[in-house]
Amino acid sequence: MAVIVLLVALVSLIEPSSFSWVKTKYINWMLGIIMLCMGVSLKPSAFKIVFSHPKNVCIGCLSQFTVMPLLAWILTKIFALPPELAIGVILVGCCPGGTASNVITYLAKGDLALSVGMTAVSTMLAPLLTPLICWVLAGTFVNVDIVSMLLSIFQVVIIPILIGFALQYLFPRFTERMNEVLPALSSIVIALIVGSVVSANAQQLKTVGLTILLVVALHNLSGFGLGYLIGKLLKIPHEQRVALSIEVGMQNSGLACSLATQHFSALQMATVPGAVFSVWHNIAGAVVAKIYSLRKSD
Repeated sequence: MAVIVLLVALVSLIEPSSFSWVKTKYINWMLGIIMLCMGVSLKPSAFKIVFSHPKNVCIGCLSQFTVMPLLAWILTKIFALPPELAIGVILVGCCPGGTASNVITYLAKGDLALSVGMTAVSTMLAPLLTPLICWVLAGTFVNVDIVSMLLSIFQVVIIPILIGFALQYLFPRFTERMNEVLPALSSIVIALIVGSVVSANAQQLKTVGLTILLVVALHNLSGFGLGYLIGKLLKIPHEQRVALSIEVGMQNSGLACSLATQHFSALQMATVPGAVFSVWHNIAGAVVAKIYSLRKSD
């Protein structure tokens, strides 16, 4: 997935017309497809971790919705980002964990059940917490319509997931077979979202690309580090620290692109941080997974 997304980003940056046919107005629909895939593949057992280890799930979700938003806000101030980029970075920070975090946690030999549980819970909390936190952090320099954002997250995230659950219940054999191709489908759709955003902002990216890449890299890597540190301070086992680290560091950047497109279309560059994050966190996540996998439990 990291290779595919990176190649699409490079091609759409060098030759924007190659992905100009993927209009940004379709991002909501594409994100809905990804969330539908998540609903079909997410087993009800994923929520058992909430009841068997509620403390760890709460730690994960609390960290998710405090560490990354605050890091995003601090970075926008340090780099004095203009409003159109600042809102994009803050949107990324306010989003729930991304589904790619589960794959990375598996590769890192972390607690996969905890990772899946945290992703599921943070995604369900997103309609309420993402608009609220975004309003608190960005409401001073851009208008944030909390109710409208809540409804759009419900439409493009929660409803497709619920439809996926329903399909899984009604057609178990079919959805079980579909699970073999859904990760590939999700990867392709994510790549198309990245291609759409990068091609639409190619010229601007060539002038601010390095700055936003640095901000995104610091945001992501700091999330990994602080997630692991929080786990260590709370003395939870290594495998769970790994899951917490990756869950905090990896965001649903596709949702950030969708929200930027729908609610901040006047700020043309607002979608860019989400697209750059989509490319970066998959590459960095693979490297971090390798590092964690080589470390022995303590």
